[in-house]
Amino acid sequence: MTGRVALFHTVLGPVGAPAILLVHGWGGDGREWSPHAEALAERFRVVVPDLRGHGRSTVPAQGNTPTEMADDLAVLTRDLAAGPVIAVGHSMGGQVVNLLAVRHPHAVRSVVALDPAHGAHGAEVDGIPARLAEYRAGGARAAAAFVAGAFAPDAPAGLRTAHVRTMLGTPDHVVAQAYAGMYTDPGAVGIRPHSEAYLGRRPQPALTVWTSEEAAAWERGTLRVPGSRVDHWAGTGHYLHEERTERTIRLLTAWATTTG
Repeated sequence: MTGRVALFHTVLGPVGAPAILLVHGWGGDGREWSPHAEALAERFRVVVPDLRGHGRSTVPAQGNTPTEMADDLAVLTRDLAAGPVIAVGHSMGGQVVNLLAVRHPHAVRSVVALDPAHGAHGAEVDGIPARLAEYRAGGARAAAAFVAGAFAPDAPAGLRTAHVRTMLGTPDHVVAQAYAGMYTDPGAVGIRPHSEAYLGRRPQPALTVWTSEEAAAWERGTLRVPGSRVDHWAGTGHYLHEERTERTIRLLTAWATTTG
């Protein structure tokens, strides 16, 4: 219980070790981090939450947005005495951990964002109103179509089906509210000019991994804090942390060792 909502979470690894927070994305839950958590727990304290509205956590009627999710995590890490954490997030979770870093800088040691939900531009921005209308009308079923198309051809067998099932289990209003919270609500930071402004406020070193070479080149131009960097992983689908599990574990271990 965070004092705001009840966040289901698990904690692995030695007490007193540097803490890593692993945050899932839109329509997901913490189960996707299971192999990473087990491996990282050999050296680090690993906290894996389900965000509000997702998985086994409380499902509010309103407020299922990245900003509220970031504030929830600030309370959770405080209650667990886990901070400052190395905050790792995928997709919408990447936006959440960056918001956590900006809004609660004392809670975050460094940030890792994997194919984050920020920096939208061009045709992607043009399509946001129609996609939001689809999600408001069709909820999780409409969003499942996005998930089904988000994997590389060589993604591990069963991964696509697992994520489609998880998205279909996410409440419809959460799907729509979270998407609006990423891109269209007042203060949303998903569109590129707004992303640049909020990334410029982030005081911690950060590592971002993109599957898009263009997005990686753009974000390199936003870096202001020494030690920050942007990597590009070619030939990988959106769920890169699960398509390339061992590579992700090595990346996180090296980053946490350096910044922890």
